[in-house]
Amino acid sequence: MVDIIQRCIVCGEDRTVGIAICEQFICQPCEQEMVKTDVLDEKYPFFIRQMKQIWLKKDA
Repeated sequence: MVDIIQRCIVCGEDRTVGIAICEQFICQPCEQEMVKTDVLDEKYPFFIRQMKQIWLKKDA
């Protein structure tokens, strides 16, 4: 099996493990951090902005 390196839309790092949503890649560390982040956390709006890239690129 060949590992495919993809760029995470959240952190911008090149990684091989993560998830794809509408052909956009989110690495496993970012996915885990987003799932654990409370809506009142100051990082939450950042994650929302980064996730919006999925829909913007899809409609482009």
